Amino acid sequence: MRTLLSCFPTKLAALLALSALGLPSQATDLQIHGSNTVGATLAPMLVTGYLEQRTGSSVSAKATSVENEKVIQATDGGRPVRVLVAAHGSSTGYKALAAGKADIWASSRPVKAKEAEQFRSRADLTTLDSEHVIAIDGLAILVHPSNPINQLSIDTLGRIYAGQIRNWSELGGPDRPIKLYARDDRSGTWDTFKSLVLGKRYSLAASAQRYESNDQLSDDVSRDPAGIGFAGLASVRSSKVLAISEGDAPALKPNQLTVASEDYPLSRRLFMYTPGKPKNSLASELVEFALAGEGQELVAESGFISQNPIAVKPVFDNSVPASFQRLTDRYQRLTVNFRFAEGRTKLDNKALRDLRRVRDYLNQTGKTADDLMLIGFADQQSNELRAQMISELRALSVRKALNEVGIRDVAYTGYGHYMPVGGRGSQRNGRVEVWIHSPREG
Repeated sequence: MRTLLSCFPTKLAALLALSALGLPSQATDLQIHGSNTVGATLAPMLVTGYLEQRTGSSVSAKATSVENEKVIQATDGGRPVRVLVAAHGSSTGYKALAAGKADIWASSRPVKAKEAEQFRSRADLTTLDSEHVIAIDGLAILVHPSNPINQLSIDTLGRIYAGQIRNWSELGGPDRPIKLYARDDRSGTWDTFKSLVLGKRYSLAASAQRYESNDQLSDDVSRDPAGIGFAGLASVRSSKVLAISEGDAPALKPNQLTVASEDYPLSRRLFMYTPGKPKNSLASELVEFALAGEGQELVAESGFISQNPIAVKPVFDNSVPASFQRLTDRYQRLTVNFRFAEGRTKLDNKALRDLRRVRDYLNQTGKTADDLMLIGFADQQSNELRAQMISELRALSVRKALNEVGIRDVAYTGYGHYMPVGGRGSQRNGRVEVWIHSPREG
């Protein structure tokens, strides 16, 4: 008589293989691995919206036996479609993609040069086919609602997290020791904070409490009058958000305009990476859904910042020159900046998609190219004339790119190296803003 084990050798082998890979026992049609920032809420919402659109059927989600993993399921043509979302940190997603376990790598940081080089024999992860910016996030600096501190510089924030500033009284707050809350080492949120705040000057103090979850970190800060933490914008919850400054630029709080335009010093992009054009049709269709208008509406609903442009009338403070206020007096600013790839000679992958988003915005609002104005900016230069030339050339580059998508002969100008949004040398200073004519009423 055969044993129960010998009756099902094939099935058992499959189950053991899935277990060894850390996968659910039920086979999945698509796997998304990576960032907790993306995977906790946003990726499941995008998958659900995509499956509803594709199948027309109801969609369900069920947690697996592994924390921070869930399977989202729908029925398509009588057969089940299952999508696994595993949210253990951006670095884990790259490893899963490299190992052939993931169809999509969800990341809250751009691919590292070392990772791109390791993957190059399979695909170039830096190209438009592989790199997909699905949302913009602001790394929110969080404190207890009772904390009187309202803003910090990036350098001061670095000194706090390095343990060099240990009491809130050193910053004008109460006499209370500072308690540090931080994301864990596998997190893209941590990678972003480490890169933008700590840099090479500071190291995280050993006293910092570490978290896998943005939401849990924020909840704990909101209950601790001594606490300070950082999390994605969608995880602010009951905590207080501080304004952040870099260099001589004014302090900015993360909001729709400052984050969408990436003017906010701790803004960041959220990504989905695929190994070139996906062979899995579910992967390619999901990415396109996420990038398009309906997917971006879900991005906004999730608490992140959509890339669908909207027009906003900025509130200027005393740091904005009168000449700039006159220039933009009858305009509103679109929540999109055009930025350039490394080397600053060509538009980056997000900007290439933003060209079409601006075109769609004009079509949807009944506006034309005549209503647009491009304003270029340069980083600090050796003299004003050089800065003016660089800023105008940047605006001209965007004008030419808009010509190629059917938006012709847009007005443009440069504003030199004035009105920086970052410290000297910050790539964010080299930008092209998009303004749209909005005549005064009455």
